[in-house]
Amino acid sequence: MAKMSVLVLGGTQFVGRHIVEALLAGGHRVSVLTRGRTPDELPGEVERLRGDRNEGEAGLGALAGRAWDACVDVSGYTPRQVRASAQTLQDRVGRYVFVSTVSVYAEQDRHPIREDDPLLPEAGEDVTQVTGETYGPLKVTCERLVAEVLGERATILRPQIVAGPHDPTGRYTSWIDRVAAGGDFLAPGDGSDFVQVIDARDLARFAVTVLEEGVPGVFNLAGPRLGWREFLDTVREATGSDATPVWVDAATLEAHGLGWNELPVYVPAQGEQGGVMDVSNERARAAGLTLEGPLTTARDTRAWSAGTAQKAFLTPEREAEVLRAVGRGR
Repeated sequence: MAKMSVLVLGGTQFVGRHIVEALLAGGHRVSVLTRGRTPDELPGEVERLRGDRNEGEAGLGALAGRAWDACVDVSGYTPRQVRASAQTLQDRVGRYVFVSTVSVYAEQDRHPIREDDPLLPEAGEDVTQVTGETYGPLKVTCERLVAEVLGERATILRPQIVAGPHDPTGRYTSWIDRVAAGGDFLAPGDGSDFVQVIDARDLARFAVTVLEEGVPGVFNLAGPRLGWREFLDTVREATGSDATPVWVDAATLEAHGLGWNELPVYVPAQGEQGGVMDVSNERARAAGLTLEGPLTTARDTRAWSAGTAQKAFLTPEREAEVLRAVGRGR
């Protein structure tokens, strides 16, 4: 396999960091273009370039006169950003891999969600505010721009919720840490709903695969689909915890105003977004996606999170309040 020169747009945080590490592990040369505003713990052999796509092509002066075998875009959220990079790199890279999201799908109650399912209406190219409402539509527009500019040299990755070490969102990690803390803990639903994430390292290896093999197309990236009981059993095994789940039904959760903001990753299977936890990875697996497994993800996430301050979601006080309501608290 010939070694490549690869430009990563972003690259110092979470998904980008794992992609950089996977590229280096494959013996490839890596440059990253960032604004330089977040901590950088990348190896010294990575070339650092500075730029800001929010300024359009004017913010990409560091790329002038340069060319790479490929580009991986992990930080493109708005059409202004992505049009600038796609057009600037159109004749300077062989393949352009754009990291999108499963949030682009219009019908999130489908089971399963597949790559050819309908997408949300596009956001206007003048939209620059990324919110819960605009995030998916903006990514739809960005996908279209990359495909238009790069054609068959474009690859679109649509990851499920991404989990693993160095995750700044804390969504998946919050469950790992709560189980690790032990004791009775609130478990949403009745155990029959589902959890599905993609380990950032599995995503990263697949990104390298499509670069090395020149694979075009659109791919959902999702890991195994676990029932909540299996998920929590896996986490208990990974953390060595004897924590006891207390299942709290949907009506009680609603009565206490508990939803995604306090119970991240929990999506009722029969709800309007139930398909988000039933994303088909069949196409990606046929193209080379490999999965380390839920136990590895949980174990390695805890090894990292144990020494790293994490974002709080469900406070101990709120959890105790609900557990008391179902007769399992003081």
